[in-house]
Amino acid sequence: MAESVVASLSASLSAASPIGIFDSGVGGLSVLRHVRSCLKNEQLIYVSDARYAPYGERTESEIEQRTLRTGAFLLSLDVKAIVVACNTATAVAIAALRDAYPSLIVVGVEPGLKPAVLVSRSKIIGVLATEATLASDKFRILRDQLSKDGTVQFLPQSCNGLADQIERGEFSTIETMKMLHRYIAPLLQQGADTLVLGCTHYPFVLPQIEVVIRATTNSPITIIDTGAAVARQVQGQLTQRGLIIDDESKASLRAFTTGNTAALERAFLTLLGLQINVASGDF
Repeated sequence: MAESVVASLSASLSAASPIGIFDSGVGGLSVLRHVRSCLKNEQLIYVSDARYAPYGERTESEIEQRTLRTGAFLLSLDVKAIVVACNTATAVAIAALRDAYPSLIVVGVEPGLKPAVLVSRSKIIGVLATEATLASDKFRILRDQLSKDGTVQFLPQSCNGLADQIERGEFSTIETMKMLHRYIAPLLQQGADTLVLGCTHYPFVLPQIEVVIRATTNSPITIIDTGAAVARQVQGQLTQRGLIIDDESKASLRAFTTGNTAALERAFLTLLGLQINVASGDF
């Protein structure tokens, strides 16, 4: 039965099918904007699993269950690819999603440790992420591989509560600024010259992060956001399999959420300048 499902899925993939992008909340919109810019003709579906956000504060079994449920919902919409636009879901559950749909293109978002190593001068790198991402085997293995010769030091920083602040649209409030200073200043004081944004929510407070950096150090600091690299990876895989749409008239964007539709509509308008009618999803 499993083999017939896989064969059916593989046969149904076509360039005309949409690309599914999902996150536990609004953070994945930072990836969506890169995908829209890179793949201008594609039909896109964004899914926010806001009822269960943030994933970073849930158990691994819960994260895997929600990732598989969201993946199944996107498959019911005949997507040709799924972008897991959530660092936590990528770290914890992308392997399970790929096992469930081996013929489907599945692209995840990982903290940009490799590009950080390439650009860092001090070889001391701060990694801002959720507790679940930093505790995952996927993150630990990559970190250990890149730092095994002792020339690179990663400073992991769990940013508890930051994704919640961003979900609420509290980008520049006193509480958010205190949070950012508490998480970032110690990394810079330990010599980090590169900061990795290891959660798709964090690019939305990039201006605020830069304020904290300027208040803490006069040294140049490089910030790594992997959204553009993810979009290029999706483009490459679609091109390799002949699944790129070349008709600009086909471009479209739909959105679903398990949470408040009005809240996601506001996020689209505030963060991306897009007016989108969001549908309610129950999955």
